[in-house]
Amino acid sequence: MSIKLIVGLGNPGDKYAATRHNAGFWFVDAVAAQNNTRLALDAKMFGDVGKLNSDLSKNDTWLLKPTTFMNASGKAVAALANYYKITPAEILVVHDELDLPAGSAKLKFGGGHGGHNGLKDIHAALGTADYWRLRLGIDHPGDRNEVINYVLKAPTREENDALQASIHEACGVVPLMLKGEFESAMLKLHTK
Repeated sequence: MSIKLIVGLGNPGDKYAATRHNAGFWFVDAVAAQNNTRLALDAKMFGDVGKLNSDLSKNDTWLLKPTTFMNASGKAVAALANYYKITPAEILVVHDELDLPAGSAKLKFGGGHGGHNGLKDIHAALGTADYWRLRLGIDHPGDRNEVINYVLKAPTREENDALQASIHEACGVVPLMLKGEFESAMLKLHTK
């Protein structure tokens, strides 16, 4: 089993491009750039889609940035997964994570959605929580009532530097995930 679909979560449009909630989009853009892969809008898949140009995977691997807005991300994930017959266990969803400090990245399989609306919608659309997640730390504002405001704002320069460093580091374990070497990927990412 290996990753055949990498989904970055975020909100479409210039208004949201630089916000913390778009960390998943930033990751997919970084993977695409490293592998000379172009993303293009595919209306049937409800997102920007590209086939990863990489010799690392024996199978086709797709990159996806849903254009449905965060709360309806599952629509795009299910459309592409169903069309290409990709199982949930072959999907990596990359998202911002309030419960991790900026600059950290953690890989895990399954689990709850932790109140993240993008994950909530993907759970519902796939009918399972059994897919891979790459959690990119963005810190927590400290007050539950500030969360929506916080995720829809740009990170500070220090947070952004830390976040970009964690994205760069996480891109380094993509080749392992494409080969199905998840234990090695987690060990490399989680050991500093």
